[in-house]
Amino acid sequence: MISEEILKQIKPGAKIKVYEGKTPFKGIVIARKHGKEAGGTFTVRAVLEGVGVEKVYPIHSPAIIKVEIVSSPKKVSRSKLYFIRDISNARIKQKLGMSL
Repeated sequence: MISEEILKQIKPGAKIKVYEGKTPFKGIVIARKHGKEAGGTFTVRAVLEGVGVEKVYPIHSPAIIKVEIVSSPKKVSRSKLYFIRDISNARIKQKLGMSL
């Protein structure tokens, strides 16, 4: 289970690594839904071999071994970053001020 300290840092725009098994899934958090409730989730998006991949993780999932925060954005003006699906990596760097 994810600790309270890490849960507070999982925000839209944060770059994270989620360990489910041996290899981590590294990407940008584009959405966080339902807070700390039993059905709370966060969505992580990454581009793997030129294809956009999104995974939705339940906050209270026993399958998640560890969540590591790589970087956190200074300021994000939206709570859901679905527009990232349509823009290129160069524009993501410009909008969020971070490297991928």
